[in-house]
Amino acid sequence: MADSLYEPATREIDQRRKELAPGPYDAFREFSKAVFAEGALDEKTKQLIAVAVAHTTQCPYCIDGHTKLAKRRGATAEEIMEAVWVAAEMRAGGAYAHSTLALRAIGETEPHQH
Repeated sequence: MADSLYEPATREIDQRRKELAPGPYDAFREFSKAVFAEGALDEKTKQLIAVAVAHTTQCPYCIDGHTKLAKRRGATAEEIMEAVWVAAEMRAGGAYAHSTLALRAIGETEPHQH
């Protein structure tokens, strides 16, 4: 993330996080290890999911880190790009689905009855 608005993630920053709140830091690290461990889904698949989610949350640190981890776990450039396109569709799909609210607001549809 050279020449970025975001500060680079460094070991010093990571260490400072741990110093300031060691309990939550350790718990988060253990949670992360458990989530990405081999299970019903293999690690590559989990990293591809993380790549997609990182794009929908728009976290540059997560995009960078999980894309690199997906590649290390065997994901191809094509698989990574497909994951990004899945994220794009889901993000766009949310806007499409929520257009119902705009249509209701301008009187194009009736509020639903329970």
